[in-house]
Amino acid sequence: MRKTLIALMFAAALPTVAMAMPEGAGPMGGEMDGSHHGGQMHGMHGMHGKGPYSQLDLSREQREQIRKIMGEQMHERKQVVDKYLEKLSPADQKAMKDEMAANHKKAEADVRALLKPDQQKKFDEIQKKQAERRAEWAEFKAWKAQQAQKAQ
Repeated sequence: MRKTLIALMFAAALPTVAMAMPEGAGPMGGEMDGSHHGGQMHGMHGMHGKGPYSQLDLSREQREQIRKIMGEQMHERKQVVDKYLEKLSPADQKAMKDEMAANHKKAEADVRALLKPDQQKKFDEIQKKQAERRAEWAEFKAWKAQQAQKAQ
């Protein structure tokens, strides 16, 4: 059971691997230059090129609806992972989060090692901006929790 949950959490953390995708056509076709969402690939950007959806001749509206469905699915998957994570002991939760963080850092280091020096510089800038946003979000969540406590 524990190994299954760890595998599930690892799978949920795989969007990081999208950073490792080469420039050019992505798995759903179209150009993927890392410019969306701070360099991370989310959803199905560029579904009009090569890929399984290219043969369907989707309209812009259909692509948007599919992106919405895929985004909802990603959100639901996160909720399922969180639900099972809560059932683990605090020690197991920490161990799993630490392992996921280590895997994330290793993947980023492996991706960075593949890049040319100018790409590494841009990659480092993206990573710095993402870290700043995560810190701001954590600060906001802490402030929000404090406000909720004051209201009670």
